[in-house]
Amino acid sequence: MSESLKGTVLLVDDDPAVAKVLGALLSQAGLTTHAARDGKEALAMLERKPVDVVVSDVRMPGMDGMQLLTEVARGWPDVPVILLTAHGTVPLAVEAMKAGAADFVLKPFDREEILFTIRKALLRAQGEAANEPLRTPSAFVGGSRKMAEAQALLAKAATGMATVLLRGESGTGKELAAKAVHDGSPRHAGPFVKLHCAALPDTLLESELFGYEKGAFTGAATRKPGRVELAHGGTLFLDEVGDISPAVQVKLLRVIQERELERLGGTQTVKVDVRFVAATHQPLEDLVKAGRFREDLFYRLNVVPLWLPALRERPEDIEPLARHFLDVHARTNGKPPFTLTADGLAVIQAQPWPGNVRQLQNFLERLVVLSDGQTLTGEDVSRELARQPGLTAPVLTPPQGTTAGPSAASAQPAGTDSSRTLESQRKDTERQALVDALQRAGDNRTLAARLLGISRRTLYNKLEEHGLV
Repeated sequence: MSESLKGTVLLVDDDPAVAKVLGALLSQAGLTTHAARDGKEALAMLERKPVDVVVSDVRMPGMDGMQLLTEVARGWPDVPVILLTAHGTVPLAVEAMKAGAADFVLKPFDREEILFTIRKALLRAQGEAANEPLRTPSAFVGGSRKMAEAQALLAKAATGMATVLLRGESGTGKELAAKAVHDGSPRHAGPFVKLHCAALPDTLLESELFGYEKGAFTGAATRKPGRVELAHGGTLFLDEVGDISPAVQVKLLRVIQERELERLGGTQTVKVDVRFVAATHQPLEDLVKAGRFREDLFYRLNVVPLWLPALRERPEDIEPLARHFLDVHARTNGKPPFTLTADGLAVIQAQPWPGNVRQLQNFLERLVVLSDGQTLTGEDVSRELARQPGLTAPVLTPPQGTTAGPSAASAQPAGTDSSRTLESQRKDTERQALVDALQRAGDNRTLAARLLGISRRTLYNKLEEHGLV
């Protein structure tokens, strides 16, 4: 792979020779690497350093690769994990994918294959970062008529084998709904495999879906099953299916119709037993009219269409959702239960929540962690709203006797460099915000980044800039 890659990879292997060779290979490709000898050391590094991808051996003393995968998924859900193994089989791949692995690579690894796999993981992580799935079954909290109707339809759809198309805005819980369809189906014991279609370019998406044979392209050092094969006997969830290209649409249509596929570079037909659940926030009917989405594929996907309502369409659910999130995040952060006052609830209910349930959840998580007491008032909620982009900040009334506008500017002492003063104030405020977030997060930098609404990499850059590393 000739192109230079950007990112930081944490290598976890109890054999220092493997880590050294792989580290040199990745460094030549433009990647920054850190090495850990076991899972425990890897977790400690994740706390201290910005990491974009973890590459871990499966068999290690103490905490093995599968256990490390579970811990990373719990503490750093945005960091993909690639597993290295000398014993690669489809059952192992299915087990790894069900546990949340981004991919797996056989030892001895091929240079082009490992770079190809890491590139896929980096692209997928970047594409999914803005679409982080809800971490609790919150989309189904509440007793509104619209939500009850959606749940009833999901329960009916789950019992069959028909393809389900989930529609609705981002943040309404489409991935949760897909999992509910799988869990309520006769194939609930099979794998639930998901793929975010918008996160990968065409060539990588095709190999992810259908797999490939050895030598199919540069980097294909071994045969590898795709997501369709890995979902055999279970459910394949295709998120943002409206973003796939016409070329991939043709191949996907064949799989849905014939229940068979050919891996890239292969001629052998592989039979698959998979139920498809797709989701999109895009108006597929308009894409069909514009010639950007195949009409026959649309009808194949749209067998059982289900719409998930936006939060603004079920405002009566905001109160139970808010109380649910407060309870969940209080337990998660080791805090006593919170009390939400009537005026605090009123401020929350007055918000439009354009990001739907996901946005409400993230806001309340920050509110829980940043709160000093266990009672949340309208003032507490308004103060946190003022810090959040996309939400309505409270109108602040200046104290009596003060004025705004030109008279305030004229109070600046003559000869003062206003731009330098503002920059100095900005840096002081930013540094204090970093310190406060770290203190409230108990020095957990992943949580601190979430509290500040920034990525972990941005947090580490800011800490270094302000000498807080």
